[in-house]
Amino acid sequence: MAGAPPVTHDSLFAGKLTCLQHRDGYRFAVDAVLLAHFAAPKPGEKVLELCAGNGVVSLIMAYRQPQIVLTALELQPQPVGLMKSNVAMNHYEARITVVEGDCRSLANHVPAGAFDRVVMNPPYRSVVSGRQALGDEAAQARHELTLTLGQALGAMAFAMKNKGRGVVVYPAERLATLVAAMKTQRLEPKRLQVVYSYPGGAGRLVLVEAVKNGGEELTVLPPFYVYQAAGGNYTPEMAALYAS
Repeated sequence: MAGAPPVTHDSLFAGKLTCLQHRDGYRFAVDAVLLAHFAAPKPGEKVLELCAGNGVVSLIMAYRQPQIVLTALELQPQPVGLMKSNVAMNHYEARITVVEGDCRSLANHVPAGAFDRVVMNPPYRSVVSGRQALGDEAAQARHELTLTLGQALGAMAFAMKNKGRGVVVYPAERLATLVAAMKTQRLEPKRLQVVYSYPGGAGRLVLVEAVKNGGEELTVLPPFYVYQAAGGNYTPEMAALYAS
């Protein structure tokens, strides 16, 4: 299509999963791969991904767990177009439903309490913090320009069944903010893992699974290291997430 932004063809799992991405827009990174595996949907579950972008998290979950069905919701039209192409290229049309829609009006797109598990990689930064991302697509994905954390978690709680599970990846430095916002929506953190770039470094990301109307017990998992050392290779654990 004339005027369409250029895309790259990327793959995972030794080429078994293909993903189109905008060359100069928001591109998935390690956080998406970590989220997809940490979410660990169970056979037969109905799963919703919010802020889905080009759909890579849903694609990985569908690949890793063939007995789930997914709905992937994204606000921006161009990533939605990529997501539809990615679903078709990987032959997941029967298992992944793509929805162009706004988390702030989620009731217009999905029924309340319809999902066993809701997965989300929300915008990480407030508008006034951090270096502003270049380009509207990247900026909306990374900064709270159109969606605040509270609104995102409110959408998650709306879509989840009672005792359903919600899974989020977020910057470690904002963990206190995330937990407080989850509790406001009656989402009780139950499983937490801190992700480090390498041993000895500061925690960079947190993976948190919460249960709607759950109890207060929280399991803190062992730390996860992405690289063996600063500037080094992936750890065996990280490499395993990309393995076929």
